[in-house]
Amino acid sequence: MVRLNRRLLPIKAHFFFFMAAMGPILPQLAVIGKQIGVPPDVMGYIMAFLPLLYVLAKPLVGFLADYFTSLRKFIFIILILIMTLAFAGFYFLPDNSHFIPLGEGSAQWNVTLLENPPDCNPSIQSSNAFCQTTHQAKCIQEKQGDEFSALIVANEAGLNLSQNLLHGNESHHICRTQQPKTSDWNNATCEVRHVNSCIYGSGKFWLFVCLLCIGIVGFNVTNSISDACCFDLLGEEEEGKYGAQRVWGTIGFGATAMLAGIVVNWWTTDAVKSLTPALVIMCVFSLLDLFSVSKLKLPKLGGSESIWSDVWQLVRQPPILVFLFFATMAGIIDSFIIYFMFWHLEQVAEATGYMHQIKLIEGLVVAAECLAGEVPFFFYSGKIIKKLGYVHCMSMCFFFYAVRLSLIAWIPNPWYLVGVELFFQGITYALCYTCIVAYASAVAPPGTSATVQGLMAGMDDGLGFSIGSLIGGLMFNSLGGRESFKYFAIAAICTCVAHIVIRPTSRKKQFLPKQGYVPPTEQEIKLPPAQEMEEIRLG
Repeated sequence: MVRLNRRLLPIKAHFFFFMAAMGPILPQLAVIGKQIGVPPDVMGYIMAFLPLLYVLAKPLVGFLADYFTSLRKFIFIILILIMTLAFAGFYFLPDNSHFIPLGEGSAQWNVTLLENPPDCNPSIQSSNAFCQTTHQAKCIQEKQGDEFSALIVANEAGLNLSQNLLHGNESHHICRTQQPKTSDWNNATCEVRHVNSCIYGSGKFWLFVCLLCIGIVGFNVTNSISDACCFDLLGEEEEGKYGAQRVWGTIGFGATAMLAGIVVNWWTTDAVKSLTPALVIMCVFSLLDLFSVSKLKLPKLGGSESIWSDVWQLVRQPPILVFLFFATMAGIIDSFIIYFMFWHLEQVAEATGYMHQIKLIEGLVVAAECLAGEVPFFFYSGKIIKKLGYVHCMSMCFFFYAVRLSLIAWIPNPWYLVGVELFFQGITYALCYTCIVAYASAVAPPGTSATVQGLMAGMDDGLGFSIGSLIGGLMFNSLGGRESFKYFAIAAICTCVAHIVIRPTSRKKQFLPKQGYVPPTEQEIKLPPAQEMEEIRLG
């Protein structure tokens, strides 16, 4: 009969409710940006900048949690509250409706020109309704391939402009902002998008950016503090059970992501307000999370007299620096998969005729990743790490990252990705994440657990995510999806080889024991002799 550890119920509940609150909203963040007109490349720059904030915020908040040990629970609750209020603020983004709706911020139009487009009248840009009636476009003539830039103006502008463009059953005015090479225009293909000045000059855009920054930084910092509190609760004797607690977060995230996807599809088509069901689900589970955190009974920890000094003495050691480097590499690989896998999937869907099923496929991919891929590996990660050790476990993760990236590059149609993520999400992301946070807990000097967790996580999903999203975006733009994933697969296998060569192959040297620090019980038999320990300490 399975015995229920009531002491750990609140931390299990926290992981479940916390990630269940994020399941409906995190996958939709880029979509919200597109729907208010933010171009994909600008969203990429924002997503590349945000992780740099994690690098600063995670260790800083971790330091506060370690310094004010009696206020750890209060800091925890405040972080969750700030994160929830920031994401809930998306509901109040101004609804600047446009007379020419574009769906997700841009559209490809096949148009008929009734006359050669004239030069744009200055009254168009000086109009008070400019941002509600006008879009910018880049048009290509179908026969000769010549292109020019233009503005497309709705009839509601009230400027008595000729309706010289037909798109379906609608007519609009089109005018040139750039002189075309040819003067004979008839049929053309236009890429239509919001006018840049209307996006970046609006309060809506900057409010979105501010809410996004506060919400995502709050989420990532809370995630780091959650790991630190979990390890504090488990203690050194039960650190191997971390994955069994964290797995409930995966279950919650996968379940509510699917639930919100179904409900949102049944809701209104309005761009931002269509997320109302997702935001309601997020708020409900956030309230439940606040209640579960209030029931946490965090152990009293001995504080460190000089937190920054202890952490500095730790990170200046070569084995820790090497580990931080490879944690950053893991973040680079993860960020490319997270930010560009679905983009690649939709390209494959367009090429193979599966666009009518793409949202269903994406939902099944998320379900396969969370409920089938991550659950078993989070649950058994402690036993796997105990058996293989941190070094060999990380090497194995990088190897399977290479296999996973290769298969993503290869998929002949979108349905294959469901199987790829089913088998490889757990052994890559879930196991690698657990290995990083468990190692951080193992090497943290007494009284510095939250600071060290913040530092390790800051290098992984902070600096690593920033570099990965930036490099990945440039590669994806120039090489396309398949080639980019192939090159990242090569980088992953090279990282695997480098990790095997650089990191010590003996499990005896996985830890860097510090004065007064005792590694977890499960690793005691693997400690080097006293003389070798002294040599490691002295560098």
